[in-house]
Amino acid sequence: MPLTRSHVRATVEAYLVRHPHERKALAGLSDVLDGIGDPSSHTTLPVHVTCSAVVIDRYRRVLHIGHKATGLLLAPGGHVEADDRNLLAAALRGVCEEAGLRPGDLCLTPQFLGAPIDIDVHDIDANPAKGETSHRHFDFRFAFYLTAEQPPRLGLQDEEVSGAQWLPFTDVRSPTLRAKLLAADGDGLDGQPQPVNASAVVFDDTGRYLLHLRDNYPHIWEPGAFALLGGGREPHDSSLEATLRRELAEEVPGLHPSDLAPFAVEKATGVDGLCVPIQVFAGRWNGNPNTLTLNEGVLLRWFEPDVLHRLRLSPSTIDLLHRHAAQTGPPKRTATGKTVRNVIGVHLYLEDAEGRILLGRRHPGSAYAGGQWHFLAGHLERESAVQCLVREASEEAGLDIDPADVAHVHTVHLSDTPDAEPRMQMVFRVRTWKGTPQVLEPDRCLEWKWWRPEALPEPIVPYTRQAIGQILAGHPYSELGW
Repeated sequence: MPLTRSHVRATVEAYLVRHPHERKALAGLSDVLDGIGDPSSHTTLPVHVTCSAVVIDRYRRVLHIGHKATGLLLAPGGHVEADDRNLLAAALRGVCEEAGLRPGDLCLTPQFLGAPIDIDVHDIDANPAKGETSHRHFDFRFAFYLTAEQPPRLGLQDEEVSGAQWLPFTDVRSPTLRAKLLAADGDGLDGQPQPVNASAVVFDDTGRYLLHLRDNYPHIWEPGAFALLGGGREPHDSSLEATLRRELAEEVPGLHPSDLAPFAVEKATGVDGLCVPIQVFAGRWNGNPNTLTLNEGVLLRWFEPDVLHRLRLSPSTIDLLHRHAAQTGPPKRTATGKTVRNVIGVHLYLEDAEGRILLGRRHPGSAYAGGQWHFLAGHLERESAVQCLVREASEEAGLDIDPADVAHVHTVHLSDTPDAEPRMQMVFRVRTWKGTPQVLEPDRCLEWKWWRPEALPEPIVPYTRQAIGQILAGHPYSELGW
């Protein structure tokens, strides 16, 4: 469906708050918004709306493409199409089509947050071949940052585009855009991606995490899935913490986590495919979610870390929560005077000739760590730890190991949750073996793969990541979750 007049009008009014002196220049757009024609259709004459993308790299340069029809260097973009959800989406589609970028190559700028940096007014000559009379474009220009350090290789649209150039702000071809870029440069328009969303890891004293089941509506972020609470920054927010507190007040009034502090910066994919850097805060709250008023979404519930894999929850969020549990976790628990059984697990640490480590991707239906990467491992039965390791290596991956070649390199004393049995996770290095890793228990492991220690896969079992780091550092023992 075409863009609504109210959306175009609201975008113009928000722009005029920043540039009130341009109201007279945009009067013609107000006239078409008051008329009967579709302001976003290229058939609406003599005035209609177009959209362009101002792509800024980390050298403060702007992408320009050469148009074969006019010979001009312009910001990529063009006419709005019927399935464009909004003006920003039209600009994003235009730059992806003309320059061959992917939406994930781009992110919003914190200075403009999806509002146009410029609305340019220019006249278009008549084109008898297309049956078009002379008319006027009101071009909404949206600023994007590249997510990568270096500009990606472009895949230019050969039919209409003759080439591309990255021009510094001072050489930007459009006078109105050049002036706005130079004016905004003093506000940090530097091409460096920064968080534009804020989310909350809310946990209680027992180590549980509060998750929000989102509405299953189309065109929203993560519909029908569990997620962290939070949302996008708005222009009047003084900081990302202010963004988060505003979002919490809007979504769940009465939820006030204590000691909110920055925990991590994550990247997600937005509704339009854009990369969205998110500042994640963590805060403690010991309340009953059933007593809260939920203004958005379906429900709020507490979840233990060991059941997260059973939820419809993004792998990156699962990994984030496990990292939080590993790094901060619940307070230390005092001894009860009772003897508690500790489960013992054995784990195989193999390095190939290139220094890569063997890990297996667990079956999504596994009772523990479904879908995550993990050592070849097993629980100790009535046998020695070395015997267990040799047996598990043969049963799971078809590897033949001589017990004499097995050496202990690390143990993680693990407490997943307050009620679970603690675990002594013993890791053994084997330097020589026979055979190539095979998937012999597909109900437990989907594949074996070698990984460089500086580029471990995601999601990965948190104590596996910790053990690898400790082994490389030469430490024989560590603790997690206590």
